[in-house]
Amino acid sequence: MINSLIPDILFGFTGLISIINPVGVAFVFLDRAESLSSVERTALARRVAINSFFVLLVAFFVGTPILHFFGISMEALRIGGGLAVAVSGWKMLNAPDRRPDEAAVQQLSADDVKSKAFFPLTMPLTTGPGTIATAIALNANRTHKLSEFVMSAVASVSISVLVMFAIYLTYSRAEVFARYLGVDGTKVALRVSAFLLLCIGVQIILTGVSEFLAPLAGVRGAN
Repeated sequence: MINSLIPDILFGFTGLISIINPVGVAFVFLDRAESLSSVERTALARRVAINSFFVLLVAFFVGTPILHFFGISMEALRIGGGLAVAVSGWKMLNAPDRRPDEAAVQQLSADDVKSKAFFPLTMPLTTGPGTIATAIALNANRTHKLSEFVMSAVASVSISVLVMFAIYLTYSRAEVFARYLGVDGTKVALRVSAFLLLCIGVQIILTGVSEFLAPLAGVRGAN
């Protein structure tokens, strides 16, 4: 059982990190925090990473009961969350490039930074519906046997910690990535990231719709 702990952690971490795509979202993060200083941006990255850690813990341990309590299906979570991601990606994709003087006018206060740390930077841009659905699915078959429950809990916490550090290290160094790419390269990377964000949102919606329609197609086929 212990021998399977590390493979479970690696499997969960790679699955979640591929969905979160912190390198791509880092340019989105940099755009949203463009007017902040390096220290403020690092603090914001830390807050987003910590928020993501707790979002994952909630999804791992109480995600399924919460959905059942509110009568929300996994399909509804995917469709609604995917729509939020797609809309955010669409707005960024069509946003005009800002000039330096415009960026200066849009300086964010400390209160603004705190208010944006959870929404939209943590949810849905970082730990969106795809991430939450994946975390819930990873523990969907969690057993009530004490030893297996403890091992599963250890794996869940370890995965959340690894994802948190990956998000922090990537977001806090987004400015370094942009410096290597230059102004034009950063604009291109931002547009590409926005387009990928739009595609991810659409894909999440399509997955939710297909999962919703699959039982209906089965019923019609049986008739």
